Order: sequence, then structure tokens, then C-alpha cells
Amino acid sequence: MTFLPDRDNAGACDAVIVNFRTPELVVSCIGSIREHDILPDARIVVVENGSGDDSAARLKAELPEIPLVITQDNEGFGAGVNLGVAHTHSEFVLILNPDTRFVDQSFVKAIELLRADPTIGIVGLDLRNVDTSRQYSARRFYSLIDVAIRRTPLKRLAPFARRDARHLMTRNWVGNSFAADWVMGTGFVVRRAAFDAVGGMDTDFFLYMEDVDLCQRVADAGWRVVAAVDAVLIHDHQRASASGPLSRSGRQHLRSLARYVRKHGMRPF
Repeated sequence: MTFLPDRDNAGACDAVIVNFRTPELVVSCIGSIREHDILPDARIVVVENGSGDDSAARLKAELPEIPLVITQDNEGFGAGVNLGVAHTHSEFVLILNPDTRFVDQSFVKAIELLRADPTIGIVGLDLRNVDTSRQYSARRFYSLIDVAIRRTPLKRLAPFARRDARHLMTRNWVGNSFAADWVMGTGFVVRRAAFDAVGGMDTDFFLYMEDVDLCQRVADAGWRVVAAVDAVLIHDHQRASASGPLSRSGRQHLRSLARYVRKHGMRPF
């Protein structure tokens, strides 16, 4: 098989996938990694994050070649990522949600960017819906008005729609890459040195906003955050956080947003 170019062990990339009650998605995601020769099995770490179901048994049975780290308690997505990264040894680490899959080898663009520019700390992949339309996964930091627009019908009105498009950086997806404030944690590559320098993900964010926080801290520490145009990763997602502020996931998203504001502040406009 022809895996991504690997000049030496220091230039290698590992992958971390955190499972919580979605073993079938993990199996599918890894199937796409294998199908498109993204990484060998030995460089993929799956964290079974205290699902409390038969996930561990199913993952062992269906992916016996894949390193599996099992936790007894679910301490959140960030904690799972940190644990997975601790079991890697390469210069770069690919973080993936289980509900993602590769369709080609365009992922190599992210690695090429990191190798070419040591000032880059994080590269976000070009997340696409199943129909290949963009999810605009590289964005500007939120302002209070951006939050209001994103979570209400205001974004349907022309002036606010333009503001929302600016937040989503919809016009920036040209060329090879562009600078962003943050990229979605669904699929990104982080330079291990940058990840370690900021202490990994903040585990006080149980779910949501931990990706924004990580990008903020990596940038504050002197590295750049960029998006790799056309480094395609399909994300077959269900946006639970958008289901309404009174839903369980909606409340969790607002709690995480409040923590982010307390930690970093937020401009009004």
C-alpha cells in the first residue's frame, strides 16, 4: 500500500478517535482510513471513553489490529483526546470524530502545510457534508452578535446573513490554505509540540467549545491556525448543539460557551 509520504519517524502522523457509544461509526471511519491508505493501523489510537455499553468488546472484536485505550468514566471529549494523544509518538496528530470518513488522499495537503511551515500549529481539514457541500469548518472568533445570529432565525435576514457568512469565512476557501481564528475539532491536525506546549485540551470543557479554546491558546502561544482548502473529510453529522437552547445538548453548549467567555472574554460586535 502507498501511505502518505513519511520522511522519517519525526515527520510521521498518528490519529486519535474518541468513541462514546458509536463503535459502528469508529469502524466505518477506520475503514475509510484503510481504504484510502491514510495511515497504517499501528498509528491509529481509539479511545473508548467510558461508554458503559458493549463498545469496548465490539471495537476489540472488529478492530483487533487497532490500539485501543479504555477508560471507565466519561470525562468529556477533551479528556479523551488528551488520553489518546498521550499514546502517540509522532510529530503531528490527526484528531477525528467517529462520524467522519475519507474519500481520497487529499489529507496529505494538511501534512504538507505543517512540514513546510513550522509556525503552523493547527491545520483544519475541509469538512464536507455527505453531498460534498462545505460545512465551512474554519471560522472567526465569536462575538456576542455572532452567537445571537447563529442560534436564532436572525441569520435568515439579509444583513445578518452577511454577518454570519463573514463569521463562517465562506469567501476564504480559495487557494491552498488560509489563516483562521479557529477550526472545528471534528477533523484537524495538530503539531504535537504546540499541543504539549499549551497542555492539550482544557478538560473543563466537557463537550463543545474545546476546539475554539484550543485554537485560541495555540495562537496565544505563538503558532498559527490555518485551514487546508480541499483536504476533504466527509462529516455525516447531526448538529445536536443546534437542536435548541432548552435541549440537553443545547444547554451543554451554552454552559461551554459561558466558560469560554469567562476564560477568554468576547467582543460585543
